[in-house]
Amino acid sequence: MKKYFNILLILTTLTFPAFADDAFDDFAIVDSDDADIATDSVTLNMGSDPAPVETFDIAGIMLGMGFEDVQTLFFKNKGLYSPRKKNSIIYTIIPDWKYNLDYECRQQGVVIPEKLEKCINSLARKRGLLYASELHLMRENTGETITVYFTSNATDNVVWRVLYNNDVDEIEGDHDKFTNQREKKVLAFWQNVLDKYGTPNSGSDKWISSDNAYDPMMTAYFGSLDLVDNGRNASDASLNIQQARENFHAKPYAF
Repeated sequence: MKKYFNILLILTTLTFPAFADDAFDDFAIVDSDDADIATDSVTLNMGSDPAPVETFDIAGIMLGMGFEDVQTLFFKNKGLYSPRKKNSIIYTIIPDWKYNLDYECRQQGVVIPEKLEKCINSLARKRGLLYASELHLMRENTGETITVYFTSNATDNVVWRVLYNNDVDEIEGDHDKFTNQREKKVLAFWQNVLDKYGTPNSGSDKWISSDNAYDPMMTAYFGSLDLVDNGRNASDASLNIQQARENFHAKPYAF
């Protein structure tokens, strides 16, 4: 990656200083997973300034945008991207809340797995605990995909991560022509990244808004962009854990 990026870095220096049942039909409810994000330490390159990562967008999607705004942008308006054909929206429940609801349903005598899951989801929906956690978009003609991750309703169900992928790093075969084509695609992708976001200010592939890895940042890979606000995600998780503990429906013990 660095070989191609260093070439482009030289070029750059030389050339330019709610949840409505009828709102949609295709969604899935899954258990919440920890997103595969990294919070390794980051530092500004010598002489670099903080980047305005909070204003960066990927296909018009910015950190902090509400789910409904993103949904309107791609479900109701025809653009470059469209929802994937199956399970384009993923709904989930924070694990701590799900454990609460599991306990509550079982205290009501619901123990059969299918009925227990239905009870949990029903209570979660009524109490606003079931939320859109992921939105999956694609461009069929190019093979590009975007996955948008959202915080829970406790923090207004807003974007905390946007993950973009394309196929520029793929090689179709062993012939030299495929290697040559791949290198050209990679160079074109990196040049477009530089044109849109400017030169990375941390290492050779990161744009950071501060030396704190929990502040907004973006990382570029071969054929991929990862725009994240780890702090927003961590705050959301912490708030849900706290509220779930405070709202656990324990038995009314008396002594």
